[in-house]
Amino acid sequence: MIISRYAGQLTRYIQQQKAAGLQIGFVPTMGALHEGHMALIHQSKKETGITVCSIFVNPTQFNNASDYQHYPITIDQDIARLEKAGTDILFLPSVAEMYPTGTDGLEQYDLGFLETVLEGKYRPGHFQGVCQVMSRLLTMVQPHQLFMGQKDYQQCMVVSRLLQLMQSPTRLVPFPTVREADGLAMSSRNLRLPPAHRERAGTIYKCLQLIKEACKNGKSWKDIQPQAMDLLTANGFRIDYVELADAGTLEPVNDCHQPAVALIAAFLGEVRLIDNLLI
Repeated sequence: MIISRYAGQLTRYIQQQKAAGLQIGFVPTMGALHEGHMALIHQSKKETGITVCSIFVNPTQFNNASDYQHYPITIDQDIARLEKAGTDILFLPSVAEMYPTGTDGLEQYDLGFLETVLEGKYRPGHFQGVCQVMSRLLTMVQPHQLFMGQKDYQQCMVVSRLLQLMQSPTRLVPFPTVREADGLAMSSRNLRLPPAHRERAGTIYKCLQLIKEACKNGKSWKDIQPQAMDLLTANGFRIDYVELADAGTLEPVNDCHQPAVALIAAFLGEVRLIDNLLI
């Protein structure tokens, strides 16, 4: 596996591979890799000739400085996992490499409605940061296919919008959420859960299943939502939102008779967990 820390070096190598007729797959991450990330790597290897993974903890997408400072770093283990999986290139840039003129006064993106609801509402500026780093990574890598997990459902929609704004030919490939045995969506932040909280964290998935089953049985959202919220609070969660939205637009909906997605964000102690389930 090639490890590159510099954009110019990375871009030159990828251009050589493209000239040789190889398709480029890209898996952007912030490290602390888990089986969800590795599923994306394996999918990229199936569908493309060269798989690029990036590890970069992007400061501009954290609206909470403490969250940025405490984000788990496991770079040695990450490199070993990527090598074992047969990753071709690991891009490990510094903040200065990604933002050579600093992080003040960066460009802003027209994300429309997506930036006003759910994660956009509760984490102001977060999706601008996602777009700022992703636009740079996409320009550097110029992949044919971009592999991202559906655990971050709204983020996938934001990146799809970014690709449109960039007029990029890259194809976004969303991948189903990979879960622990108790249903907890795999996430780097799970490493920050103390054992007592980890035991209860799977309640989020139980809550999503409750919503799905209740929708299937024809119950109304105004009856389902408080029941779901009660389940979370009874298990020690502090809720940001429990919502049902149109699966294609994220507009809020009040019934389950259309393609919909249930979305949850809640704190367990100091750790904020998000998850979703298509209804």
